[in-house]
Amino acid sequence: MVYTHEWIKDKDWNEVWEHNFQPVLIGDKCYIRATFHEQHKTIPYEIVIDPKMAFGTGHHETTSLMIEQMLTLDLSGKRVLDMGCGTGVLAIMASKLKADYILAIDIDIWSYQNTIENCGLNSITNIIAKQGDIDLISGMKFDVIIANINRNILLNQISHYANTLDRDGLLLMSGIYWNDFEIMNSAVQKFGFVNLTLHEKNNWIAVLFKKN
Repeated sequence: MVYTHEWIKDKDWNEVWEHNFQPVLIGDKCYIRATFHEQHKTIPYEIVIDPKMAFGTGHHETTSLMIEQMLTLDLSGKRVLDMGCGTGVLAIMASKLKADYILAIDIDIWSYQNTIENCGLNSITNIIAKQGDIDLISGMKFDVIIANINRNILLNQISHYANTLDRDGLLLMSGIYWNDFEIMNSAVQKFGFVNLTLHEKNNWIAVLFKKN
């Protein structure tokens, strides 16, 4: 095996990052930008995100799919769980859609800290951010769960989602591919969920289930 190395000229890496991070418009209703972008005052929902080391800027198909689906839901007065919150962008979207209480959980310390920072940037006060895993929701109840993670983690956590959702509770998931749908659908059916919608973008999907 042969290795090579190359010295890279030092740059203002923050400036490079800012240059490459462009704002995102989702469905003509949600505009996601960084603090160094101009406001877009004609769009109904604006989210300010400085992502740093966390996932969730709206650029990835799974994030945009989740937000597109959230925009179709009535979250007013609802208790929402954002599992694997990353930057907190989905939790912030839930707050802007008038959810009453949002718990945002991520196992990663950078994501937990970034969610708190981004809540501050958006003047959000009804999101509780916690660092940890699925055990944090033991004994809690939610009306809606949003989870943009990956197939294996979602499969491992479905029983927990079922336990914390009451009848007619909604489960919106992404981070999975089109060919994973049958596996996910079969898994959630065992816990009394039925599929309501499925949306695809570049082979990624977001699926919405209701608990019967």
